Amino acid sequence: MEKNHALETDMYQLTMMAANELAGKSNELSTFDLFVRRIPESRNYLLSCGLEEALNYLKNLRFTEEQISYLKSLPAFQGEQHERFFEKLRNFRFTGDVWAVKEGTPIFSNEPLLIVRAPTFEAQLVETYLLNIIGSRTMFASKASRIVDNSRFYSQAMEFGTRRSHDPEAAIACARAAYIAGFVATSNLEAGKRYGIPVSGTMAHAFVMGFASELDAFRAYSNAFPKNTVLLVDTYDIEQGIRNAITVAKEMESRGERLLGIRIDSGDLAHFSRLARNILNENGLGYVKIVISNDLDEIKITDIRSKGGIADMLGIGTMVATSNDAPHLGVVYKLSEQETKSGEMQPRIKISEGKITLPGLKQVYRFYGRDGRAYMDEICLSGIEERKSGTPLLEKVMEGGNIIVKMPTLEEIKIHAESERKKLPDTLRGLTPNKYKVELSSHLLVIQTQLIESAKAAIRNGQGHNATAKKIK
Repeated sequence: MEKNHALETDMYQLTMMAANELAGKSNELSTFDLFVRRIPESRNYLLSCGLEEALNYLKNLRFTEEQISYLKSLPAFQGEQHERFFEKLRNFRFTGDVWAVKEGTPIFSNEPLLIVRAPTFEAQLVETYLLNIIGSRTMFASKASRIVDNSRFYSQAMEFGTRRSHDPEAAIACARAAYIAGFVATSNLEAGKRYGIPVSGTMAHAFVMGFASELDAFRAYSNAFPKNTVLLVDTYDIEQGIRNAITVAKEMESRGERLLGIRIDSGDLAHFSRLARNILNENGLGYVKIVISNDLDEIKITDIRSKGGIADMLGIGTMVATSNDAPHLGVVYKLSEQETKSGEMQPRIKISEGKITLPGLKQVYRFYGRDGRAYMDEICLSGIEERKSGTPLLEKVMEGGNIIVKMPTLEEIKIHAESERKKLPDTLRGLTPNKYKVELSSHLLVIQTQLIESAKAAIRNGQGHNATAKKIK
């Protein structure tokens, strides 16, 4: 059964909706841009994620009588003037249009990930949920992508951050986002069931400690999982753990089986992974994989690799599930157009210091060099400017509240993400901070400048700043 998300929003969305209804402005069309104002310093790009979840939310958004009764009980909504508002909630359906970049597309500051055009009543309500979904999923995917970028020539990554995630549902979302970004498996069974992501798991130290000896524990596990045994070798002494794993590996060979791998979860991972590889090779066990874990992130992975550490697989948990170095994105949802009484869409702008927005309905074009690498993006006015030499990133995905595109499979999104990342300059895929060129079109700059000047003039005259701009063709 689809969960009802109608009240998973902020109180002020509902109060603004009620006030707009009383003011007769509910049915005016409004256009909102969802974008990241500034990319975190520890990111060179962001990997867009969460679109499918966002569109399903819009498609299925409804209010139940129980939810409406709760709202009626709140002091803010007491009074007969709100009866029409509640009646509108009873019949609520999202009827707007949505443009979005494809999931798995690298994006940069101020570029819309999502554009919503809908009656103000509808467009206002969905702000909080869309910010949460797109923001958190993009945060997970961007951290995971950075880890993959800095380990892609070294080893593969598995996600197992559920126990450290801020919420069980967030853990599932992280597993999906990490898979899109290039992780090969997750430990989360619900994510595996829901999305078809390969699942993987080994053992905990408690399992080893529960037997009379480490060797007994290893034997018990290999007997239970003869085709999928990875032994955790650092519960007591790591070198002895490796040698006990070799004993079990030889016993498995005698039965026509093979030990899949060993995992090291503590100590000097560079040193012990080298030691493990050498001992395994000396005993004819070059096929046994080495898995390392222990609060790994892209910086630790790079350090281990620089010290000669060896790993076939990386177990990544806490650092991807919490996006430790950038645990939130400055994702915002800002009004860029509003319908006038004559039915025209008028550009709107916010001019707060450090938070000036971009007016109008927009398109983002990406430009590629002869080598196939992206070198610049340009944010343009949609319908006014067209760049035949550039690739548009935003496509219309919802019209009249209906999804109008075939949603890609998870594997297709994953392939798209890898393909698009390969088109980025190599400098953006490393640890060193690097900037990518994003320009505003001349037309957009002119309208923005006109609106800023108009707003400031209105303020000087003691009025508000509902600015206007000359129409540009």
